Amino acid sequence: MTNNVYITRIAAYLPGAPVPNAEMEEYLGFVSGKPSKSKSIVLRNNGITSRYYAIDKAGNLLETNAEMTAKAVRALLNGDIRPDEVQLLCSGTTSPDQLLPGHANMVHGLLGGSHMEVSGNTGSCLSGFHAFKTAWLNLVTGLHENAVVTGSELWSKNFRHEYFEEESQKLQELENQPYIAFDRDFLRWMLSDGAAAALLQTRPAGEMSLRIDWIESKSFAHELKTCMYMGGDKDPQTGDLKGFREYTDKEWLTNSIFAIKQDTKLLGKFIIRKGMEYTAEIVKKHGLKAEEIDWVLPHISSMFFHEQMQNGYDEIGFHIPAERWFTNLTTVGNLGSAAFLFILEEMWRSGRLKKGQRLLVMVPESARFAYGYAHLTVV
Repeated sequence: MTNNVYITRIAAYLPGAPVPNAEMEEYLGFVSGKPSKSKSIVLRNNGITSRYYAIDKAGNLLETNAEMTAKAVRALLNGDIRPDEVQLLCSGTTSPDQLLPGHANMVHGLLGGSHMEVSGNTGSCLSGFHAFKTAWLNLVTGLHENAVVTGSELWSKNFRHEYFEEESQKLQELENQPYIAFDRDFLRWMLSDGAAAALLQTRPAGEMSLRIDWIESKSFAHELKTCMYMGGDKDPQTGDLKGFREYTDKEWLTNSIFAIKQDTKLLGKFIIRKGMEYTAEIVKKHGLKAEEIDWVLPHISSMFFHEQMQNGYDEIGFHIPAERWFTNLTTVGNLGSAAFLFILEEMWRSGRLKKGQRLLVMVPESARFAYGYAHLTVV
């Protein structure tokens, strides 16, 4: 038994007011009391002009990841569907509030209602996308008639200066310079807080729905080393990732083991190259024709990669004009696992979607290089 599955509603929640570039360090603080050396370089390349933080300028946490996610789900249901009518909750995040219980269970606890099946996906940017695929598969096979999918991130608290002071002090003692390494500082100027949710049903609803035609993903971890990581550090000799259990509790602080880090050399070398390799495979497998795709909705971590991705499509003979690409990265920041839902939500609200249009959603993940694609049709 197979069913058609539709996105019938999307909602998004962003905490507080947008934070402009000039105010970022008022929220995140100055490591060793000094402005970041890399901030201006990273911001110039990523093109982000504002983002959202779930902390105040004193560093106080105003709401948790689970609370933001529950708010997005409540906005999604909006009184028309009760929480006790939801059959399946699939949640993805890179930044849960705790290791256990799972994030999806914590969201369910806040939503209340009745018992439901919950499924949690971890990882990086694809965690929300894989939650989306899990929900779709459950509905396609007839196990459920509806599902709520969420993607959410809460990074701002992790980027507060307090969490880097021990490493900065060590660097000052060893090298007479207190600036933390670029791989630790890089993502402080990229990531944003927020949550988004989508309702999936086996029948279209309302004035517009998005039929999910197919969802695919693939990992290249067997070929490439770790590029983005947290809870570990790279061996300087081999480049292999060592998990936090291989470090002492003192090293957890002096090496900023629990900071999220990015190997920018690997990122620049492979993220587009492998993405286009997979894109060519997807185009061939599904017989995609560029002229039949009305919108490409890519999750990108930086506008630096936007033109490269467009050029990559051209190189594989799949030219999509620039006016048919859409991302909201510059205004909401990099929302990781929630980004593709935020893009869809804004596109839905914009009035640009018309019946019969075909959408191609792309989500790359740099953690160990993996990619996801979904094809949607407006009905």
